[in-house]
Amino acid sequence: QVQLVESGGGLVQAGGSLRLSCAASGRTFSSIMGWFRQFSGKDREFVAAISRSSGSTNYADSVKGRFTISRDSAKNTVYLQMNSLKPEDTAVYYCAAVRMGGNIWYTLASFYDYWGQGTQVTVSS
Repeated sequence: QVQLVESGGGLVQAGGSLRLSCAASGRTFSSIMGWFRQFSGKDREFVAAISRSSGSTNYADSVKGRFTISRDSAKNTVYLQMNSLKPEDTAVYYCAAVRMGGNIWYTLASFYDYWGQGTQVTVSS
């Protein structure tokens, strides 16, 4: 089994920044990892994806230019740096991983096999 543990969520004012971390452990899995977010009463929405092997990235239009996904291979950790945060970014953020294959254009939650427990991000106006 694969364990994904997120950290770094919290409360921040609009215009501020947060960095989320996702530490992976357990059995081996695909190079592809992603971040999703879930607004209250809504389905999970794609935020960003990264290939841990190549470093290639993909972003949702709503976060492009504000959020940056990165990885630290030595620590088996993926990060989401969130800048210029807006109240509409308020959501529970989830880290996800693909079991086999995949690519950074996987933007549907159903393509991902492993999920973290989620971390709350709240942006006040």
